Amino acid sequence: MDMGREARWDKDAMTVEIVFALVTGCVLAGAVFGVVAGLTLLCGVSGEGRGSLLAGGGLAGGALGVWRVVRVLRRFDAGRREGN
Repeated sequence: MDMGREARWDKDAMTVEIVFALVTGCVLAGAVFGVVAGLTLLCGVSGEGRGSLLAGGGLAGGALGVWRVVRVLRRFDAGRREGN
């Protein structure tokens, strides 16, 4: 019976880690896009340059968000394999 409880704890820990990775990845992506969008508005960029900067900010934010998710999940997996 103890092995079943431990396996459930492991599943719960994985679920929590996945949600944490997704939430922090989305927050990071939103923050990066927000900074780029804010700077675009503050500097008064208009026209095609504004669209390009916003697209670049979205792309950079998305890439950093995915990087964060992968980093958190890899770190969790490495810790799990070491027995932590």
